[in-house]
Amino acid sequence: MTNRLRSYQYYDIAVSICSTCLKRVDGKILFQDAWVFLEKRCPEHGLERIKIADDIDYYRRCREVFIKPSEMPMQFNTPIKHGCPYDCGLCPDHEQHSCLTIIELGDFCNLECPVCFASSGPSNLNFHRFDQVCAMLDAVVANEGEPDVVQLSGGEPTLHPQFFDILGEAKKRPIKHLMLNTNGLKIANEDGFATKLARYMPGFEIYLQFDSFEKDTLMGLRGADLRSVRKRAIQKLNDLGISTTLVVTLRRGQNDAEIGKIIDYAAAQSCVRGVTLQPIQDAGRNVGFNEATDRLTLSEVRRKILEQTSLFAPEDIIPVPCHPDALAMAYAIKKEEKLIPLTGMIDPKVLIEGGRNTISFEKDEDLKEKIFDTFSTAHSPKSSMASLKSLLCCLPKMDLPSSLGYDNLFRVIIMQFMDAHDFDVRSVKKSCVHIVHPKDFRLIPFETYNLFYRGSLEKEVLEPLRRKSKLAGK
Repeated sequence: MTNRLRSYQYYDIAVSICSTCLKRVDGKILFQDAWVFLEKRCPEHGLERIKIADDIDYYRRCREVFIKPSEMPMQFNTPIKHGCPYDCGLCPDHEQHSCLTIIELGDFCNLECPVCFASSGPSNLNFHRFDQVCAMLDAVVANEGEPDVVQLSGGEPTLHPQFFDILGEAKKRPIKHLMLNTNGLKIANEDGFATKLARYMPGFEIYLQFDSFEKDTLMGLRGADLRSVRKRAIQKLNDLGISTTLVVTLRRGQNDAEIGKIIDYAAAQSCVRGVTLQPIQDAGRNVGFNEATDRLTLSEVRRKILEQTSLFAPEDIIPVPCHPDALAMAYAIKKEEKLIPLTGMIDPKVLIEGGRNTISFEKDEDLKEKIFDTFSTAHSPKSSMASLKSLLCCLPKMDLPSSLGYDNLFRVIIMQFMDAHDFDVRSVKKSCVHIVHPKDFRLIPFETYNLFYRGSLEKEVLEPLRRKSKLAGK
């Protein structure tokens, strides 16, 4: 009898969108040759098959182990009319509150990066009004009560004519952690600018572009040789002790071989609290993007970390339970010039169930002793870093010795944003990175904002899709 087995293993059904017309289409998740694929078919534009992970076991852990009950916002902003992803946001069908909320101050920028998801640049002179930005801040507070992390972004936010007034307004609100997403040009080049930023600590952090050590790579990603800019900015931030995260936009074949070098460099900087690795998404300007050759999946980035640096073991880089498809994390503590990985020693149940003040140690007796000394729970919760949960809402509460502060923290985050190619409705419902719409102050998942809601897209792209969806009875 002829072998009638398929060449792949069927795992699950999926709902996606056609990358050409953006209509909702049916799909399925497949395992084949160590890869995870999203296969979908549009009646008009045919079959698409997209690689979404290179590690089947890790992908299954995200779907089957690292899941937890969803945490809702204090209020929803839009009704359910057309179905996901056409009702953002946040509608009552969304499954996750805002772990991180982005507020863009405008579209003007002093760079014109080929990979900019917002298509910002020197020719776009738009800034949001001061009162408009204040209303955006108020919208985040109304949704979250005490927002975990709010990030001021752009364009280049430091160029806003009322930038420091906006920082002051943000600090007046009950925001636990305020971030500034910047290319670092003003920090590096303007005397006294970094000193002014230092006044907003604690609870304030720089989210600094840091894509490569190579000129050609920076020209390809940012359109400028920023090596000396980064060096001067880091030196000033080190001197002032301003908490900083290095943010790396990754594109296959351009800077993915530098991941380990960047992490090792970051761990050696006194001001740096960690590295965020963001594989490129097909949004905005994105010059020359090719789905087949340029995309990196989250699991590939995770593997490259393990291959390129000795700081972390596989068990140290784990899914973030609120949105495990899109977020992975590795936390460590800097202590006595050593980096002690933390996440691999936490029982996944602690992360999933949350709130329990327990730690599961590895069997290595030397490591166990170090971790016991560092994370003894017999200390006051009023310490300067009483809870890692304040840094990322999905971490468990752990009391730390009063001698440890935020400057002892080091984290690596992989943050993957979907686009029209790999879009999965199931996954976007759990998105916890949201952006505030500048006109009506809705909070919208970052992926759907770039697909349907940025600028004129809602009128030009989304409204026709809504009409067609309504006519089709979906």
